[in-house]
Parts: sequence; C-alpha cells; structure tokens
Amino acid sequence: MIARLKGLIDSVGDDWAVVDCGGVGYLVSCSARTLARLQAGVACALFVETHVREDAIQLYGFLETGERDWFRLLTTVQGVGARVALSILSVATPEQLLQIIAAQDKAGLTRAGGVGPKLALRILTELKDKAGRISLGGLAPAGSAVAAAAAPPAAPGRMEDAVSALVNLGYKRLEAFQAVGETARDLPEDADASTLIRAALKRLGKDLTR
Repeated sequence: MIARLKGLIDSVGDDWAVVDCGGVGYLVSCSARTLARLQAGVACALFVETHVREDAIQLYGFLETGERDWFRLLTTVQGVGARVALSILSVATPEQLLQIIAAQDKAGLTRAGGVGPKLALRILTELKDKAGRISLGGLAPAGSAVAAAAAPPAAPGRMEDAVSALVNLGYKRLEAFQAVGETARDLPEDADASTLIRAALKRLGKDLTR
C-alpha cells in the first residue's frame, strides 16, 4: 500500500501528475487545486490514497492531509466516487467545504463537475454530523473560523430564520450563514431573529435602519 510519494514531478496533465521516485514514475490523480501547485522538474511530497481494483491500482495524491481526509470522507457518500471527490476538492478548499456543509449550501457543491442538486443534498445530509471532526489536518482549533462554522448554533430555529431572511434579500446562503453565525456570538443567547437579521446586515455593510 502506497501512502506517500516523494520525488520530482516528471509531468503534469489535466487531472494527473507523474512523480519520479528514484527513476520510477508513478501516475497520480489529483485535484485541480493540487495540480496548480505542481511544476515539472520541481521536488514534491504527496500524501497518497491507494485504491486497488481487480484490473487496476489507482493512486490519488494530495499536498495536504486535510485534503486527503476530505477525499476519504466524501467517498463514503453513495454516488461519490474518487473522480467526483476530486472534482469537489478542485472547487473548494477543506475549510470552505466545512463551511459549505455547516451552512447546508447546495450551490457550493453543485459548482463541482458531476454534482447535481440531488447528490449535493445527499452529501450535505450524510456529512452534516461528520464534517465538524475534520479541518486542515485534524480538529479545528477552538475559536477559529472553521470551528465557528462547524459549531452548532445556540438557537437553531432563530438562526435559520435569520439566514433564510438574508437569502431572500439576495445574499448567498454561505455568506448569510457566516454573517449570522458570527453575529450570534456577540449577542445574548435569547436574541430573536429580527435582532440577528439587523446585526448581520450591519456586519454585511447594510444597516436595516437606514
């Protein structure tokens, strides 16, 4: 089982790279984000996920353990194969994925090739309770933006009402979710939806009282 490759990048393609390790070239499939950071003739070290099938051995490479962990998590969802997982990781960083799932933002997932609304909803539903365990290489540090996004709201009903109101005003769901989540931490736990909306709008640069 190959877990890591260290060597020179021999060549880079649309969705793959060849890593030369002591004269042996390994073909590794990667996300677009990872490939953009690889350059032929330059040394690199890739964390590798090895998939063994009856007719092939496929290697998937990642520069960060966080991206590899998300790859593993995404492929636990029915309908998400390795290529779809790489497609998702090509359009969103691990931190962005955590926020997308915490916000239940389907649009953030359907930007990836091969992910339609039904599959996006399945990913959001199945990973909702698992995503908080993963950040860039492990648990999110307390107080970080990642931890804030994954933390369950103190008053989920009021927060969801506030998020929905901002979405109806034209804000993207992820943007609204982040603004309400950040605002809620500065307000009393019993703050009502109207108060959350006003405070979130101020944070977004639009004062409702104008």
